[in-house]
Amino acid sequence: MMSPIILATGNPNKVKELAPMLGMAGIVTKPQTDFFTEEAVEDGLSFVENAIIKARFASERTGLPALADDSGLEVEALNGQPGIYSARYAGVENGSEELNLKKLLRDMAMLPYPQRLARYSCAVVYVKHARDPMPVIGVGHWYGEILMKPRTGYGIGYDDVMWIPELVKSVSEIPFEIKNRISHRAKAVQSVINQLNQLKGDARR
Repeated sequence: MMSPIILATGNPNKVKELAPMLGMAGIVTKPQTDFFTEEAVEDGLSFVENAIIKARFASERTGLPALADDSGLEVEALNGQPGIYSARYAGVENGSEELNLKKLLRDMAMLPYPQRLARYSCAVVYVKHARDPMPVIGVGHWYGEILMKPRTGYGIGYDDVMWIPELVKSVSEIPFEIKNRISHRAKAVQSVINQLNQLKGDARR
């Protein structure tokens, strides 16, 4: 029987998104909170580096394969900010979605819509064990633009101001089932699944 893969996050919203995506591919997962509560120190300079740090940390603590994601919002006019600091953009140590959103809108207040292009980016990393020399890495992006003000008053993170033109909706208005198929995280996870399937096929040759 295949060992379960640890989802290297303490964020229940990420578990809610990641577990079904992987489950559809027949991958059994367990959240790291079933084993420990400590969080890895995310001191990388990119989404990929931080995802690797988290995956290795969870694998080391559990002795099991682990999968981590690191994701955030990149605004073109802000040179990619808030980027890896998306969850603590307002400078609050434990994060505040409301304060982060207010700071973003303040920083972009004078920008017209043609200069409000942005993307959600996600890196997903799988490691077989804590010292895996060749992690499997998937990357995904979701393009849109930042609205002048929140659209609905609800949503996670920056979802309420991230407008997806082709859907004519903010991310906060997109049904969960659709979001879980087309988001930056969905694309990154699918890339990892495809690579794992390829590796499995190669090993059988």
